[in-house]
Amino acid sequence: MAECFLMEVCVDSVESAVNAERGGAGRLELCSSLLEGGLTPSLACSDAASAKRGLLHVVKQYVKIPIYVMIRPRGGDFLYSDLEVEVMRKDIELMKSQGADGLVLGALTEDGRVDAELCMELLAAARPLPVTFHRAFDMVHDPAVALEVLISLGFERVLTSGCDSSALEGLPLIKRLVDQAKGRIIIMPGGGITERNLQRILEGSGAQEFHCSARSSRESAMKFRNTCVSMGASFSAPEYGLKVADVSKVRTLNAIAKNTL
Repeated sequence: MAECFLMEVCVDSVESAVNAERGGAGRLELCSSLLEGGLTPSLACSDAASAKRGLLHVVKQYVKIPIYVMIRPRGGDFLYSDLEVEVMRKDIELMKSQGADGLVLGALTEDGRVDAELCMELLAAARPLPVTFHRAFDMVHDPAVALEVLISLGFERVLTSGCDSSALEGLPLIKRLVDQAKGRIIIMPGGGITERNLQRILEGSGAQEFHCSARSSRESAMKFRNTCVSMGASFSAPEYGLKVADVSKVRTLNAIAKNTL
């Protein structure tokens, strides 16, 4: 039987991208700053000569699977100012010109609805690329209503943890969304998916795609260390630890999905 599932791995480095593909990922979500839930990755500069230094350009040199690029100008909520929208529009234009295979974005109104007007504008800018609505969906007031809005706008898929702390916790809602969608939009569970819970999530939801980071921690190669200084806020990642997509974890998840579906 042909494979009927797809594993998307979110990555924020070239090494993670290469590892994800080696492990059997079918698609990448490319972003920076996974600690903040993923932000727009670097392009370095908008002129043609300099733009080639950006993360997307280098990843495309090393992997062949489709790359969907995150368009999210900052961490925090999904209520965007006019200036932030200007940045998002420009980023969409740049990522398209650099060969993104698809985009990942989302925006909400202050009362927790999908910002249909802004999303329509961003989808128009993204055309003809397919677009995923990201986990802004998990912050909506009414998921069933929000899903119909995304379908009518023309999003290809929605990434969701079922509006809960993880896809496992949100499983009942994910199942309802899959049933409601009836194939009109792809429901892709994501959020805390590991080899321990993937089978339950796939069997319990009926989803055919899933999203994970499949990362392991790795010690920094730095010999000299100043342990008094941290480059981020107090909740930030340890200064001398790196998190990278792990080939064996990706392989294991891939095998579980194959056996389940």
